[in-house]
Amino acid sequence: MRIVVTVAPRARRTRVEPLDGGGIRVAVPAPAHEGRANEAVIEALAEYFQVPRSRVRIVLGRASRRKVVEVETGV
Repeated sequence: MRIVVTVAPRARRTRVEPLDGGGIRVAVPAPAHEGRANEAVIEALAEYFQVPRSRVRIVLGRASRRKVVEVETGV
């Protein structure tokens, strides 16, 4: 499944919350520098959807706060 994710880097703690429009907001403590926030987002979404990290990947928006992420669920 593909989802639109809005990222909030440098947050106090990691949080994943669904948005009304169907997207997800992910807050991560990692800075948006050298891909650290992207890695933290992948890790947070893998835990949220209970899938391995290898099944979560950023499709669009690697350098943006708004991303399209693909999550492969084991069906």
